Amino acid sequence: MDPESPGAEDWRRQFTEEARSERPDLATLCLLIGAVADPELGRRGLDDAQMELDRLAGLLPYGVTGARAWALALAELLGHRCEFRGAPAEYQRLESSLLPEVLRRRRGLPILLSVVWMEVARRAGAPVYGVALPGHFVVGFGRPEERVLADPFDGGRPLTGADAELLVAGATGAPLDPSMLTPADPLAIVLRILNNIRAWAAARPEQSAVALWALDLSLLLPTHPARLRYDRAQLLVQRGDFLAGAAELDLYADVLEPVEPRTAETIRGRARAARAMLN
Repeated sequence: MDPESPGAEDWRRQFTEEARSERPDLATLCLLIGAVADPELGRRGLDDAQMELDRLAGLLPYGVTGARAWALALAELLGHRCEFRGAPAEYQRLESSLLPEVLRRRRGLPILLSVVWMEVARRAGAPVYGVALPGHFVVGFGRPEERVLADPFDGGRPLTGADAELLVAGATGAPLDPSMLTPADPLAIVLRILNNIRAWAAARPEQSAVALWALDLSLLLPTHPARLRYDRAQLLVQRGDFLAGAAELDLYADVLEPVEPRTAETIRGRARAARAMLN
């Protein structure tokens, strides 16, 4: 895509407005990421994706109550009847991180499949939330005392406490901390999705434009790691945009100056080196 196209700029504006609204809508933000990635999607594509989420929610049985019943109902509908699930090959596809494509292909990364589950369940009135386990995103239903976890990547397989502990140990080598089971904030979910896109692009130098728009969207979130500015500066320099990269390095140095003045001076030295590449 052309990151400077008028359509991309409009999607970014809408992304900013939604991210900074009082109650950011997860589905809308994920769909706007898809619109930035695919300029052919258009408003019609976004509306179609929202209608598909509505349609799927309408297929859930009426009168479901209780965390376990909701988890089973979602697994039956999305995991079995509609065959939403993941596979190792999905980690090699950009489409696996784009909600419109995940809805179309019914394949994706754990976090995007979890977004589908959350948005379908939420529309039906289920007590659902995302659970950002390290290395593997899942969904939860119900209050802590009745919590039921499910893995949309595995078709909605229910997770016991031991299963969750194994997932965390496999990703980090550390035990499960109870704080890992708290509901994930929508903006934190969006940032994690954008980080996944950046990781995909980082392994493919020819996809630096993808990494750049993912960084740009991350920086539009109301809170984000300050180091993202440094990452963006480095990427701009790698792409040959030395002046813009140097300007970003100077901005990052300004952020660091009050707490790490020596590091800030090192960053300013890199900004000078980037500008020197023009000579």
